[in-house]
Amino acid sequence: MPVYAVDKLIAEARRLAADYRRATGKPLPGISAEIALRDAARLLDLEVCEQPGGYDAIGRGARAGRRVQIKGRAIFNEAKGGQRIGQLKIGEEWDSVVLVLMDEDYQPLELWEAERDDLLEAIEAGKESARARRGALSVARFKNIGRLVWERGSGEVEEIWENRPAEDGGGGG
Repeated sequence: MPVYAVDKLIAEARRLAADYRRATGKPLPGISAEIALRDAARLLDLEVCEQPGGYDAIGRGARAGRRVQIKGRAIFNEAKGGQRIGQLKIGEEWDSVVLVLMDEDYQPLELWEAERDDLLEAIEAGKESARARRGALSVARFKNIGRLVWERGSGEVEEIWENRPAEDGGGGG
């Protein structure tokens, strides 16, 4: 039986990672991935998989049975462009990817989700790039492909518009 609760350990890991970055100017390697995993599981009702594979968690509730890869990125300077997410496991089985964007204190700001087919299509379209062939995408590109599913202050985000023609009374197009 563990001596510490995982939630308390993650809270301490956030504090240590933020302090380390302030002291050294560099992020603490590997910590954002673990924090992102725990935040996505807690905020989106996912069950973390103990055995690593092509996905990190299985959905419950609205995402029941969905296999989800989870990526995390701490944003230290929003003005700095070109920030990338970790490599996607494109050769493995999964249904969607959740990107957890965190602030300088490793607290979640936004969670974005993109579907497998949409991501693979974007990677294929950019296949002339070595990064794209390896399954790497920029944060901006991921946000263009995916949809916002959670944001600080609001919680889970519902669909804002429906993809119906305006004459049907739909809000999007």
